[in-house]
Amino acid sequence: MNNSITDVKGLAVGQAADLNGATGCTVVLCEKGAVGGVSQRGGAPGTRETDLLRPMHMVQKVHAVLLSGGSAFGLDAAGGVMQFLEEKKIGFNVGPTVVPIVPSAILFDLGLGDHTIRPDKEMGYQACLNASDGPIEQGNFGAGTGATVGKILGPGQAMKSGIGTASKKLTKGAVLGAIVAVNAFGDVIENGKIIAGARSLKKGPVRIGSDDYFANTLKLMQTFAGRTILSIAGKQNTVIGVIATNASLSKEEVNYLAESASNGITLSVQPAVTMFDGDTVFGLATGQTKADVSILAAYAPHVFAEAIINAVKNAESLQDLPSYTSINS
Repeated sequence: MNNSITDVKGLAVGQAADLNGATGCTVVLCEKGAVGGVSQRGGAPGTRETDLLRPMHMVQKVHAVLLSGGSAFGLDAAGGVMQFLEEKKIGFNVGPTVVPIVPSAILFDLGLGDHTIRPDKEMGYQACLNASDGPIEQGNFGAGTGATVGKILGPGQAMKSGIGTASKKLTKGAVLGAIVAVNAFGDVIENGKIIAGARSLKKGPVRIGSDDYFANTLKLMQTFAGRTILSIAGKQNTVIGVIATNASLSKEEVNYLAESASNGITLSVQPAVTMFDGDTVFGLATGQTKADVSILAAYAPHVFAEAIINAVKNAESLQDLPSYTSINS
């Protein structure tokens, strides 16, 4: 076990990035197909191929999921994933060719680096070439390259975040895995304590990493200043990720698993799933073993929350934005 989503048999993960643009993309490949689902709770999503994941739609299996930076421009990277899979003759058979099914979601990272550089078809293809079923680099990699958290006081008071992963082995060989790019409006918490988020504007000596160091987004929202800021807040935030299992699940059950995993955002981000976030969670089931979906759904939020915390704890400072590692070193 690598404590990563690649502990789910049948999945491989690849990442690519442009450091000048401070952006990148992450692909989860399931070349043999996986039953897919989705939970889309945030108020400002940027997605592709999500409707077909819902019950009562024809397509049952997907062949990859793409998480990307670049805002809506980053959806172009899915074309590279489709090209990679079509070349391997992997996809939904339509007669003359196959159409790879690649649901995608993006996050806003145009505020860091060169905003004219975004994940494109070439970067999506490169991410596929980089894919493996081994350990995954976390922090400033792939879709997490330009991710930040805690933006109620503007990007200048935010902190660097990234991409994280986690897994858990359950009884009878069932495995849950998650991978998450964390670009939340709110603060990331662990054991009830803020570990990354909006930094206070207080003047004078403030101990780095202390409670005074953070503005506490949840409390700030109730103040006059906070309410004023909320009225002009930009839609530049989201948590996007994948929850996967090696269990055999129906399409309805995979959607239920994705919905349950979304609760992990509320466990680790305050506030969570705001109108300023495009929070989207994809579900995948590769079908190698049997497991009770209720047990999977009970553990899914905790695995997803652990991946969120790992994204923050592995992030490095970028362009004067501090990170968890820099304020705790």
